[in-house]
Amino acid sequence: QVQLVESGGGLVQAGGSLRLSCTASGSIFWINVMGWYRQAPGKQRELVAEIPRGGIANYADSVKGRFTISRDVAKNTVWLQMNSLKPEDTGVYYCTVLGTARHWGQGTQVTVSS
Repeated sequence: QVQLVESGGGLVQAGGSLRLSCTASGSIFWINVMGWYRQAPGKQRELVAEIPRGGIANYADSVKGRFTISRDVAKNTVWLQMNSLKPEDTGVYYCTVLGTARHWGQGTQVTVSS
């Protein structure tokens, strides 16, 4: 059993910042990629950012320059610093990890008001 515990979502005004965190625990012995996806109402889930073990982070074009992903390999933790938030960033943000299988968190709501 793998657990991904997310925190940091909430309501913020446009232009504001939020920081999401996610820690993986349980029966997971090796993680290659950690990342964040989001799903807005009526839309498909999409990649926000991901970071491979020891590699270079990858961002969706819509968040480049505003969001920063980072991780602590030893602690199985990933963060997403979100600055200059826009109303179109609103959605449920899901943490995901990829080792021998992909696992998903329960999601945390981010709402950006205009």
